[in-house]
Parts: sequence; C-alpha cells; structure tokens
Amino acid sequence: MSSLGSEGVLAGMTDDNLCMEIDPPLTDDYATTEDWRWALGKVVPSVVVLRTTICRTFDTEAAGASQATGFVVDKHRGIILTNRHVVKPGPLMAEAMFVNREEIPVYPVYRDPVHDFGFFRYEPSAVQFLDYDEIPLAPEAARVGLEIRVVGNDSGEKVSILAGTLARLDRDAPCYKKDGYNDFNTFYIQAASGTKGGSSGSPVIDRQGRAVALNAGGKTSGASAFFLPLERVVRALAILQIGNDSVTNKASIPRGTLQATFLHKGFDETRRLGLRSKTEQIVRNASPPAETGMLVVDSVVPYGPADKRLEPGDVLVCLNGEVTTQFLKMESLLDDSVDCNVELQIERGGKPLTLTLTVQDLHSVTPDHFLEVGGAVIHPLSYQQARNFRFQCGLVYVADQGYLLSRAGVPRHAVIKKFAGEDITRLEDFVSVLSKLSRGVRVPLEYISYKDRHRRKSAIVTIDRHEWYAPPELYTRNDSSGLWTIRPALPPESPLLSPPLTNRVADLSAASILLHDLSLQEPRQETDNRDNAVPERVIEPSLVMLEVHVPLSCMLDGVNSKHFSGTGVIVYHSRNMGLIAVDKNTVVVSVSDVMLSFAAYPIEIPGEVVFLHPVHNFAFVAYDPSALGPGASLVRAAQLLPEPALCRGDSVYLVGLSKSLQATSRKSFVTDPSAALDIGSSPSPRYRATNMEVIELDSDFGSKFSGVLADELGRVHAIWGSFSNYVKYNSSSSEGQHQFVRGIPIYAISQILDKIVSGADTGPVRLVNGIKRNMPLVRILEVELFPTLLSKARSFGLSDTSIQALVNKDPIRRQVLRVKGCLAGSKAENVLEQGDMLLAINKDPVTCFRHIEDACQQLDRCNQTNGVLTLTIFRQGREIEVAVGTDVRDGSGTTRMINWGGCVVQDTHSAVRALGFLPRVGHGVYVVKWCHGSPGNRYGLHVTQWIVEVNGKPTPDLDAFSAVTKEIEHGEFVRLNTIYLTGKPRVLTLKQDLHYWPTWELRFDPEIAMWRRTTIKALESSIV
Repeated sequence: MSSLGSEGVLAGMTDDNLCMEIDPPLTDDYATTEDWRWALGKVVPSVVVLRTTICRTFDTEAAGASQATGFVVDKHRGIILTNRHVVKPGPLMAEAMFVNREEIPVYPVYRDPVHDFGFFRYEPSAVQFLDYDEIPLAPEAARVGLEIRVVGNDSGEKVSILAGTLARLDRDAPCYKKDGYNDFNTFYIQAASGTKGGSSGSPVIDRQGRAVALNAGGKTSGASAFFLPLERVVRALAILQIGNDSVTNKASIPRGTLQATFLHKGFDETRRLGLRSKTEQIVRNASPPAETGMLVVDSVVPYGPADKRLEPGDVLVCLNGEVTTQFLKMESLLDDSVDCNVELQIERGGKPLTLTLTVQDLHSVTPDHFLEVGGAVIHPLSYQQARNFRFQCGLVYVADQGYLLSRAGVPRHAVIKKFAGEDITRLEDFVSVLSKLSRGVRVPLEYISYKDRHRRKSAIVTIDRHEWYAPPELYTRNDSSGLWTIRPALPPESPLLSPPLTNRVADLSAASILLHDLSLQEPRQETDNRDNAVPERVIEPSLVMLEVHVPLSCMLDGVNSKHFSGTGVIVYHSRNMGLIAVDKNTVVVSVSDVMLSFAAYPIEIPGEVVFLHPVHNFAFVAYDPSALGPGASLVRAAQLLPEPALCRGDSVYLVGLSKSLQATSRKSFVTDPSAALDIGSSPSPRYRATNMEVIELDSDFGSKFSGVLADELGRVHAIWGSFSNYVKYNSSSSEGQHQFVRGIPIYAISQILDKIVSGADTGPVRLVNGIKRNMPLVRILEVELFPTLLSKARSFGLSDTSIQALVNKDPIRRQVLRVKGCLAGSKAENVLEQGDMLLAINKDPVTCFRHIEDACQQLDRCNQTNGVLTLTIFRQGREIEVAVGTDVRDGSGTTRMINWGGCVVQDTHSAVRALGFLPRVGHGVYVVKWCHGSPGNRYGLHVTQWIVEVNGKPTPDLDAFSAVTKEIEHGEFVRLNTIYLTGKPRVLTLKQDLHYWPTWELRFDPEIAMWRRTTIKALESSIV
C-alpha cells in the first residue's frame, strides 16, 4: 500500500504507512565520500523541520498536528519548498526549525491543487545565527541509476541522511486514499528505499548538492520511495519570484484543467484499446526513441469541461496539433491556455475524433473558503474530492460533521442536496436557508454519500438552543498573510443570532398533529393472559426513551462518548412539569441535549437535565407537558413503591422499551437485593457508581436493556439502570468500558423527587419550564467504602462484641464497611484512613450504605449546622471514636468550563477527587479535553493533568485562570506548570493562537436555564 510517506503525524492522521529511511549507501564510481561530504555540508543547513498545526478539517485533510521537512529554495525572498500534503489546503499554523535549532514562523503562500508540492514563506531576517544557502533545483539531472541522498528529519528530532539510487522515472502517481489527497496526471520517480515519519518534503539531492526531486511518499509493503519530479515546481517558483518579493494571490500561478485524469499506457495496451497502426507510426516518429506509450483517459469528472466529450479509454494523439505522449507537455499546454479553447485529436476504439474543449481555471474548482457552524465544516466540493467521488465540483460538501451534523447522523464526505425543504446547489444556498432558522428548530436535510451514491438519505438537523458553539462564521483564505480571514456568516437580523431566552420548547412541527386513534387514548383492551401483561400495560404509559447527545466542544467530567441512549420512567407528571428518572450512564452530564420519545404517544420533544445525584446512579430530566399536545393526557407517572424493600426470592417484572418503543417485559426473581458495587476507575476518570447496593436478577434482556422493576400491580420497586465499568484484561489491547445493568432501589429516587416537587429545600434556584424552583442539596460522607465479611474482619482483630452487635443489627448481610479512600478535599480526608472499619454512627451500628445516608439526612432534619457525625471505627487493633464532617453537594453537576488554546478546563470533578489526590492548596484547573488542530494538541497539553501556574502565576480556580490568560497576547509563548494524576510535575510551553482558537467560557445560567457562551479573549482582526 502506498502512503503519503513521510509526514510525521502527532494526531488526527489515519494513514499509518508514513515512513522514511533508505538502504545503506551504494558505491558510485563517480561520487567519492569527499564529494558527498561537501554536498551535504552545503545542503544540510538549508533543510528545515516543519511543525504544522492543521487548525480545521478541510477538503482532503483532517485537523491535527504533524511534522515534516522542507528546504530553502530562495534565501533572499524566504521561500521554502515542501509537499502539498504538508502545506495543506486549509487553515494552518507552522514553524520551521533550522539545524541550529532556530525556530521561525512560516506561512503558506501556495499549494498546488493537483501535484504534491507547495511553498511556505518566512522573513529572512528572522534567521540570525545560521549561515546557509538555498538549494538549487535541477529536474533535468534526474536519471535512472543516479546515486542520491534524501536529507530530512527523523520524526522531527534531528537530521537524517539516507541513501539510494533512482530506479524509475516513469512510475504512475501513487494512490494513497480513496477519499483523500492523491496526485495524478504526472509521473513519479521511484527509488529502492524506505522513508519514514517526518521526511515528507525532503530534498532528493545529487553529489553536486542540487535537488533533483522532492520526497513525497513510500510503500511499506516493499522498500520503495516515491519522489515528485521538479519541472512544474521550477515553473511555480519562477512565477513567485517574479512578484517583486510580494506574495501574490492564487491566480499568479496559472493552472488549467479539463477535469480529466490520464494514465500513461504502453503501446501494447493502446493497440488493444483500438489504436490504429498508422497512428502509432506517426506517434513513434514524432516522439523520442525512448517513448514507450501514450496518454489514455482514465476518468472524467461529471459536468466538467471534458464531461460527455472524453470517455475512459480514449487515446490522446495530439493536443493543439502537437503529438503529446507525456504529462509534462500536456500540462504545460493546459496551463498556458486557461479560459481558452484547445483542440484534442483522440482515437476511440480505432475511430479518430477531433474535439475542441475549453480549459478551465484549476484554481476555480479548488475551494478557498468554508462555513463553520455548530462545529461542522462545510465548503464547495473540490476537484480533488470530485475526482475521487465522481461528483460535480462545487457541490456543498461536508468536510467535518461537527456536532450539528453528527448529531443528525450525517457522515463526513456527505454532499448536501436539500435543507429545510429547499434545494442546495451552492454553499450560498445553505447559508441563506440557515439565516432564516431559529434556535431549537428541527429541519430535514437530504444528502448523498459516495459510498451509496444512487440513493438520497434524509436526516433531521436540530439547530442548537444552547450556545455550545460560536455563531456561524465564514473563513476565507488570504495568501498574502497566510491566514484565513473570519467574518460572520449570517446578517445581524438573523433569528439564529438572537440570544437564547429560556428553555421553552419550540413550536411543534407537523409531525405532532392530533391523533384520535382510540389505541392511543386508552389502554389496550385485547385479551392477554400472560403473567406480565398487567404490569406491562400499567407501566407502558410511564416509559420514555432518551437520546442524549453531548456537544464535542464541551465534553466535561471525563465523559467518554458523544451519544447515549436508554429507557427512563416518568415519576412526576402535572400540568406544569414532568420529571423522568434515568440512570447516569444514559444522562452523564448536564451539558447535553436530551430528546424524549414517549411510549404512550408518538412524539419527540426536548428535555432538560435538572438533577444529577452526586453519588447514586440516577438523574432527573424535566420536560414540558404542554409540548405533548393531546399526548399529555395519555402519559402518566408511575406509582413508586420504596417500601417494603425487595428480598431474595421475590418475583418482579422487568419492563422496558425496545428500539421500536414497544413495551417488553418478563418475570424474574431477585437473586441478591443488596449486591455491593465495586467499579474501578478508568485512566481518564469519569463518573462511577460508589457506595451503592443494587438488585440482581436471575434473568434479564442483556446489558443494553433498561427499564423498571415492578410488582404484579405495576408499582415500581426500582429502575433497571445501566452502569459502566472500566475493564482491563490480560492483553493490553483488550480494555475499555464494560456496560452492565442492575436494579437501583427506588427509595433514594423517591426522596429527591419529593424535595424537587415541594421546592422546600434551600438548594440552588433554577428555572424549570418557566417556573423557578429550589433544587435539593444532598449531604454526604465523601468516603468510598466497601463491605467486608465479618469472618474476614475477625481476622483483623475485630472483637466478638462488635461482631455480635453488627450481626444483631443485620443478620442477613453479616458485613462491616471499610474505608477504601476519602475524596480529596473532603472533610473526612484527614480524619479517616484507608482500611478503617466503620462500626457505628452516633452509637448506632452500621452495616450498609443506607445507614450512612440516613444518618446524614438526620443531620439535616435536626438542623445540625456543623454537619458532624460521630463515628466508631476500628483502626490498627483498637476501637476509637472520631468526629467526621459531612459535605453538602447539589445536583447541578459541572456548570462552568473554559476553552483555552483548544483545551477544555474545569474545576476538579468528583471522579478525579475520588482518586484521593489533589495538587497543593489551590488545586489548579483540570484539563478534560483537547481539540485536534489546537495549540493544546500541538504542544502536548493533554487530559488528566492540572494547570497550577501560567507564566509563574498561580491558577487555583477558573476565575484566576481566566484573569491570567486574558493578559496573554496572540502569538506569545506561555509557560505552564502542570501536575499529572500521578502527582508528577511537568513544565511545558504553548504558543497562544487567538486567531483560530480564541479563549471562551461556557456557563450555565439558572435564571433562564440555558448555557451561555462568553468570549474571554479573541484576536479582533481575525473577524472582519
């Protein structure tokens, strides 16, 4: 398999065949060691390491950071030659590092639309400490058998000099990817070698120190390297140099195209295609003796200049009356004939034809602008991808789905054909439709994919109600500065730019028309003699399917996926508010979009996360009953049955929803009503259920089925919820999140529900369906505990008296709770120790987690302001009493984050604190996500570390971090002091980029129940 060889990739690249090293040097009678020493001494100072950051996915290239090679071809004008797949077609920030470790900024001035070369420019005066020269280009020196050296970098670290011999000058252009960049309509040079990461753009030099080719790719299945000939490079460089030292626009280097791909086929094959002997004789006589074939049409792009004129298999004989058998001659004629007609003489199946075609400007079908909306990147379809997919150039192409389109299931590489009922043929059409839409609306979108090109597919796109992303923006390339200018895509009066008001539901669409079918308004009347028929029929109107989407820009609290789904149960339903209880493996964080589908009525409406229990695995999602229309009377809340608790052997009915929203149930038996959970922490800490006892059944519907456990009358004992556990097997490659389901007793859910409905708690106030409500506070002992059998506890020295007291308290469990660890920063942290056995609270024996919860609630009922529990513990052979403070937490979850340098930082969340470690006083801000193509990606500011100082200034919290970073200007280097989860300190530097990565904050506003986005610092000149 061929590979874009040689670019060293930090992140975001999928092609893993990048390579660069060459066989041991070959001897040559004409090149001595001294010759090569002289040549390399001249060349090496002119070779640079290029460190690039691709800021947005665009056209054929994905966002990310990479390393490659380039070399100076014009010292006085500051021009560096490298590969097109290094320069990239989209937004890019880059630096060049010379051999003496001088690093200077560079910016792209040209990338060829087809061939794999491009140019960076730099300020020559910026190189202060190195004596270097430019490397001359000598394409005419390339010949078979020439001994060469490839001078590049070894994965971006240091100079690597590799040897080889040119073996072929007429190799077909390599095919790298079916949906990415490929070169064509040119020969490549091949050498027996194996290039590796970082060598893209390396000069291929001869013994005189001249560049005879440009290293481009390699084949890992065999030690072969592919070099680009330099003839077209020399032409492009000469045009740039004529520009009087000023960087000109794309039209300064004329490039013509017929939107047709040609291959060079041998005369033997052209004969089989029908080439007449007479024509072959003419061609041979007019060509050099070494000519062995002719150019044959391989493919034609639809609706291009050659569409329906040229066909695959056509043999090109003459172009403008001249016999043309080489790519170089054909391209030269086309480049000199932009917007003019050319005459082609071809043979098709032995029949001569003469065609007149208009040469198109190649730059006109190479996009230089794109729309960014909801994280999605959309732009006109390029010639490169049109050729790959056989679509028309200029169609509206999805380069990156972002959150807006990935939520709708629209894939990357899709071509949008219709949006909100209007035909889309140009990007301007899409922007026009977008400008008419309001926040929260849901509109249809039709698209086609190259993988299933003959059928249109449809999706429902939801316009964000919350301010997850910046307003839509248009980026346009500016080759004079190397940057992409940014401007608002929508007019100021667009409804989409209006600030969010409240979390009210948008007008219902036509999909929610009143339905008068009797089966929707009354319970099913058909005869059903199954044992589970009654609970299934009773519970079905209370079941809801939840689809939860987490925006990619704000994946907080270590959340590991952007999409979750599961079944919840309605626990409260009135005219003003509905509440659904669901597990936290479905509703993971509050910063999410929730869509609700009801079993009782065919409608889908949004919901809002209003409470996330800080310990237990359940959350509450609110909905607006008025949004249900006539379905509001069909939906009802389930009857909860917190007491009596289930016992082993009790029969229950597991009721849930299938994917088609059909109620499904089965009768099961309780095998363990109080199984203690033991869930390990993942490498990137995220919520895990602790201090919980769950219900286990003898049979269920598998690990992906959730619902409720009910009695024979349909009263709910527990929700059957999903849990996530990080599992690592013996093989290092076999690890990840394991999903399982267990019953969550309804008592804790019922307690929180009562507080939400009554609004009597003194917790934070938030808006729920237009009504301000006090949300509950939860008092907890922030200690992770695990049960130990009393038989084991006796071996640790626990007295018979204590054991008997625990048995008397709970003759079934026969266990004692031990301390696994205290949450860092909790009031118990410096009081309790790992291994302590918890015997009693306020003299009352303790055997299960609920006893601790009851004791904490008793403090609230008694108005205990100090919140202290007196614990009797067993430690190191003796029983002692200690006073331990409790902590009060709300159910809001994380409500604030800052995006700086493309990294998401937040306050330390509880899953990290559960590991038992925080940095020194002040803690710092915690990094939970980094974005591809960001400074964080480029400089290695990755997740699971705290930023404790910025430029020597402490950053104990988000306010301090915001204040410090606000003082840093665009392009400045920043010194960061960080600490990993392991406690290991680290110092790193990062270059601030406010043009593509402004600093912004996302904060939940409880007054309107919306997430608001605020810009902290941006480069004003980047938005025009």
